[in-house]
Amino acid sequence: MGLRTKIGIAIAGTAAVVSVVIGLLVHHRTVEAQYASARSQARDRLQTAVQDHAAGIDGDRTLIDPPDLPRPLADAVRRGKWGSYLDWSGKVPQMWAASVYRDEVVALKRPYEREAETVRDLDRVLWISGAIGTALACVAGLLVATRLGRRLTASADTAQRIADGDLTARLPLRGQDEITRLTAAVNTMADALAGRLRAEREVTANIAHELRTPVAGMVTAAGLLPPGRPAELVRESAARLRELVDDVIEVARLDGAGEEVRGEVCGVGEVVRRAVAGVRAVPGGADGALHGVRVEVVRDASVETDPRRVERIVVNLVSNALRHGRAPVVVEVDGGVVRVRDAGDGFPEGLLAGGPQRFRTGAEGTGLGLGLTIAVGQAEVLGASLRFANPAAGGALVELDLTEALVRVDAD
Repeated sequence: MGLRTKIGIAIAGTAAVVSVVIGLLVHHRTVEAQYASARSQARDRLQTAVQDHAAGIDGDRTLIDPPDLPRPLADAVRRGKWGSYLDWSGKVPQMWAASVYRDEVVALKRPYEREAETVRDLDRVLWISGAIGTALACVAGLLVATRLGRRLTASADTAQRIADGDLTARLPLRGQDEITRLTAAVNTMADALAGRLRAEREVTANIAHELRTPVAGMVTAAGLLPPGRPAELVRESAARLRELVDDVIEVARLDGAGEEVRGEVCGVGEVVRRAVAGVRAVPGGADGALHGVRVEVVRDASVETDPRRVERIVVNLVSNALRHGRAPVVVEVDGGVVRVRDAGDGFPEGLLAGGPQRFRTGAEGTGLGLGLTIAVGQAEVLGASLRFANPAAGGALVELDLTEALVRVDAD
């Protein structure tokens, strides 16, 4: 149940309760006033009737020792008191008044139908007005709740956009109520978050650029070392460090949102094969059979896209599968969709829930590095999508969907 519905129900329920309470009060006070007036009139007429009876003159409405006198009134009269009684036992309610004169009971009665009908009319008016008031309050409550709900929904949507990475999302400030304060807090949070992320990205990019020159010198110096296992370890570490620095620089460049797509017509199968060959050409690589990487083209397609970025995505996906999964690694091309499967233990639950994150470590502390983060960033630049899953048959699956980003797709 949404907030709008809850507010509407609360306002309608409050209006209904207020209408019922007011109706009961009005009904009770009206009945009391009618009865008091009728009792006062009956007492005056009874006094006149008793005086006339004492003078030997009985009017047409004067009753002497009536046999149908209500028992409560008869008991009161026998105790020497006068009294009135409203009898509802018949079809028409009767207002009785009686007193005793010597040994005789002098009584009067008259129909109470007019007062009863007045109360019924009043109750009918109260019910109708209460229903109309409740309906109007319900409509007004829904209108107010709709307005508040829209403002809260806009705040929630903006907060979600910020959580999804749109740090430019802001809300307009309207009014001076609590929702406006919430809106201002969301905008302030977005400004602070954007500033902090911008500062972190600038620091990361600056550090990476500053490290690029000494790392390049380290790689060159490592290449001059005499052959041997220590020199090989130094070269591998220097190459890995250079790769990490290049990845950090690329992530910083993708964060800058200044990347441009250079589209050209190419075959998806050809681009994927070239990318896999690039993985084999990585230092320390070997033949594709040793790597356990297999390319399967189910259905090829000619597309207009940026092949360099597609290659970068496929290289990172295959490298991640080789580094953190197990062979065989299968790269399948199905039109504009590229799927990369491995036979490892699958992706961590955190990655499946929130996507790849930079410098995120796996369950065993081996780390996922920046490869998947770069792949996601390049896919966003292309307008493509990456989906990560753990198939029921085991292993890990990444699906690169280029169909929404393609300018032209021709099935071969």
